[in-house]
Amino acid sequence: MRDFSHVKRIVVKVGTNLLTTKDGIDESRIADIARQVAALKNRGYQVLLVSSGAIGMGAKKLKHQTAVVHIPLRQACAAIGQPILMSAYEAEFAKYNLITAQVLITRSVLNNRKSYNNLRSSVSTLLALGVVPIFNENDVVSTSEIGNVFGDNDRMSALVASKIDADLLILLTDIDGVYTGNPKTDGNARLLPEIEKITPEILGYAKGKGSMFSTGGMKTKLLAAEIAKDGGCGTVIASGYETDSLTRILDGEMLGSYIHPSARLSQRARWILNTPAVGSIVVDEGAEKALLSHKSLLPSGIVGIVGTFDAGEVVNVTGMGGRAFMKAVPSYSSGELLLLMGHNSTEAAKLLGKGQKAIVFRPEDTSGIEHDV
Repeated sequence: MRDFSHVKRIVVKVGTNLLTTKDGIDESRIADIARQVAALKNRGYQVLLVSSGAIGMGAKKLKHQTAVVHIPLRQACAAIGQPILMSAYEAEFAKYNLITAQVLITRSVLNNRKSYNNLRSSVSTLLALGVVPIFNENDVVSTSEIGNVFGDNDRMSALVASKIDADLLILLTDIDGVYTGNPKTDGNARLLPEIEKITPEILGYAKGKGSMFSTGGMKTKLLAAEIAKDGGCGTVIASGYETDSLTRILDGEMLGSYIHPSARLSQRARWILNTPAVGSIVVDEGAEKALLSHKSLLPSGIVGIVGTFDAGEVVNVTGMGGRAFMKAVPSYSSGELLLLMGHNSTEAAKLLGKGQKAIVFRPEDTSGIEHDV
């Protein structure tokens, strides 16, 4: 049995293939999810739902028979499908006197510190009111071309779980968990019930993507679990077709695969780690050694600036060999750093003007790089 006695806040992600059939929305599946979430709410858990399915539902409403690849069509399908999806959830949760709230976000909302804090405050208020927030990516305006797309709802659910300090992330899919091979084609594939660390070998077991209208696959779920780990959040990948899967998981039953959490990083460290870098600061060997020893960065240790960025934006910190070993939030823009780099503290202070300190960033403004997001 697994011990989830510490769990208070849960993020549940439901995949496209669980919610749709060849004829459209699977109302019975949505009804079952609402029933299980209501049961968890009655036990005192706070539950947030991340639901895929809007694009698939919109496509089926339009009688579109193939994968939706063209971006304007994906946006149109999302616009059509999102109200269908939310209407179905609202009707089912109402049977248990539960109110739902639609939360549509883009990657840029989480990347910006101010909008992220506003979102966190709003979600905390919804949870305090007993509401079930239902998250989805705002596919109507999200495009990879402008850099505000998550790419898949697995990753989005992990980022949400990390941002709101969830204790457990449950990814419901159409497979029992993480296997050593594809169980649909490999008779020797074994289920991995407990995963302490996501290794390259385990990632190698995950190949391919999900259904025609989904963007995820097992690899995206493992990468999502890696993100959740840094937030002190464990992840269960399990089949949504199992009867009462959510309640049984919280009862400690060995359903699916459980990826254990790491020690929880601070909120700021997680925000820095999970925000894409907009540029780079290149430092010399002495500065790299000092930074890895949890020291501040001074202008004298900078040997180069890559890209254009403002003060307060997330950047990579790279060594002389070009390897990024840290992310940081500098106090100065790329233009200011070009002026300051290589100068000692006294010279830099004079260049900055009265009252300005020649510290580029402090240890609390950094986060180590363990994986790409």
